[in-house]
Amino acid sequence: MGWTATRYADTPSLEIAIWVDAPPERVWSEISDIEAMASISTELQRVEWLDGATGPAEGALFVGYNSHPLVGEWQTTSRIIAYARPEVIAWDVIGDNQVPATRWRFTLEPSEGGTSLRQWVQVGPGTGGLSATIEQEPDKEEEVMSYRLREIEGGMNSTLAEVKRRSEK
Repeated sequence: MGWTATRYADTPSLEIAIWVDAPPERVWSEISDIEAMASISTELQRVEWLDGATGPAEGALFVGYNSHPLVGEWQTTSRIIAYARPEVIAWDVIGDNQVPATRWRFTLEPSEGGTSLRQWVQVGPGTGGLSATIEQEPDKEEEVMSYRLREIEGGMNSTLAEVKRRSEK
């Protein structure tokens, strides 16, 4: 596993890269459509933009409706923190006290006639559902974190593979 840490307090992060045989603009149309990401994600079911926003832009807020077989359903509120077409889109899942519970970023760069696409995630430092689970059973933190981080990594690999497939059509 390529995570930088496995304890929640250490804000584990991971970046995965894939090369896509398509220009950055085509790849961008896939990753910047956060609503369509629900059709790719194993957890995100749908997105609802807030405060009059109709799509991603720096500062825009959205609610993500999520589902997991072991956890059930939950909602998160996220804020777009970077949006530079066709180079980067990033958002924070807002945790308690407005501190990011999770940070997500996609970065695109022209490469070898296609696009180098990277997806990055950082868990923490703010609290969210995972931290509540750890608080209930602190002696199982490493086990809980390892399981969840493997799930996130698998989801990232699936997402990148599907973006690649859709972009290369």
